[in-house]
Amino acid sequence: MEIGNIIPHIEALIFASDKPLTSMEITELLNNAFGFMEEKLTLEQIQTSLDGIVEKYASEFYPFEVRESGGGWQFLTKKDYHKTVAQLNGEKFLKRLSSAALETLAIVAYKQPITKGEIESIRGVNSDYSIQRLLEKELVVISGRNENMPGKPLVYATSKTFMDYFGINSSDDLPKLKEVFAETLIEPTAVPPPFSDGDLAPGPNAAARPNTATGSAAATEPSEPSDNPIDHALSEDQETGGDVQP
Repeated sequence: MEIGNIIPHIEALIFASDKPLTSMEITELLNNAFGFMEEKLTLEQIQTSLDGIVEKYASEFYPFEVRESGGGWQFLTKKDYHKTVAQLNGEKFLKRLSSAALETLAIVAYKQPITKGEIESIRGVNSDYSIQRLLEKELVVISGRNENMPGKPLVYATSKTFMDYFGINSSDDLPKLKEVFAETLIEPTAVPPPFSDGDLAPGPNAAARPNTATGSAAATEPSEPSDNPIDHALSEDQETGGDVQP
């Protein structure tokens, strides 16, 4: 079958599906639909068709696009129309997560699978309410129990709704923590080594203070007589209190 003939069928499947469809699922669905065909469609043909669909709806003419998000392909409105579409869903669509819920969600996303006790150990506070809110919004799910811990507590992980909400296909698509920290890293300021007991740090008025040690030494040690005539004149002036004569 020609690629041009495959594309409308793929669009119909993605549009009608109530969940994201993977490339493999699309391939299987189309082969089932065209069971009469002797030559089966390949995954490569489907992928080539999907590339053409993505390019088609990337045009500014369309307010929606086809994206691989939430683990599969789906039609999504473009971000430029977010506020408009939000009017259909009212406060439920516009209501944001609290900072506590976002903090809990981030811990689950990067540490999953994780127990409630481990979450609380990281946050340092009780997280019952935050976890319950995330479960209600279907952003996290109970993925099982930790068989190696006492009491076999429940473990939590992010859901497909979480991936769809943030436009990723798996937890591997999350930003790496070292990349996040690198953007906010502050270079340390160089600090000079501390002074030793015998090496006092000079104060702000050090230049104005005489060096008493040097001064006392100069007072006890007689100076050498100078042959410079100006020095002789200065010496005589200090003794007589008069001006220096030319």
